[in-house]
Amino acid sequence: MKTNLWRKSVAIAVGLGAVLFGITAYAAVSQVIAVGVIPFSELFGGPATVTVRRLTIAPGEVLAWHYHPGRAYNVIKRGTLTVEDGCGGEEVLTAGQAFEEVDGRVHRAKNLGREEVEVYNTFIVPEGQPTTMNIANNERLCGPPRTASECEHGGWVSFSHPRSFKNQGDCVQYVKTGK
Repeated sequence: MKTNLWRKSVAIAVGLGAVLFGITAYAAVSQVIAVGVIPFSELFGGPATVTVRRLTIAPGEVLAWHYHPGRAYNVIKRGTLTVEDGCGGEEVLTAGQAFEEVDGRVHRAKNLGREEVEVYNTFIVPEGQPTTMNIANNERLCGPPRTASECEHGGWVSFSHPRSFKNQGDCVQYVKTGK
């Protein structure tokens, strides 16, 4: 009985804090299923952590802008998931479809449907890194550039993550070296 009262008190306190301090509260439920370490991953030239989780997103919920510092492989189990890229564009995925995130690109997930979305994620990140990095103040950022062609025709101006670029050459250099 005390545990239920404590849980209700915490839920009320979190809700009140969100209202009073303008904090966005998310209803998504993240359940870590398994975590393991690869002693040497060719992806990163060193140890890597593999995390498998189940994520449930409520109808109408929009998650925070974020990116993954390694790779993420995702399978939609049920519902319809919309993935919005920070640079523009959206991809709509339904049950049985999968997608990968390999470049640390800023994005967010949205459940625009009427039923819960259930997605299974497998993250592979350098050991010691989190699976997800939320963007400060939930700010929409664009980047990083994936290819040199994204830097062409003034495209370099639109990038704001992980930094802005001085010119097209600076943007292309980032694509080639990550610096």
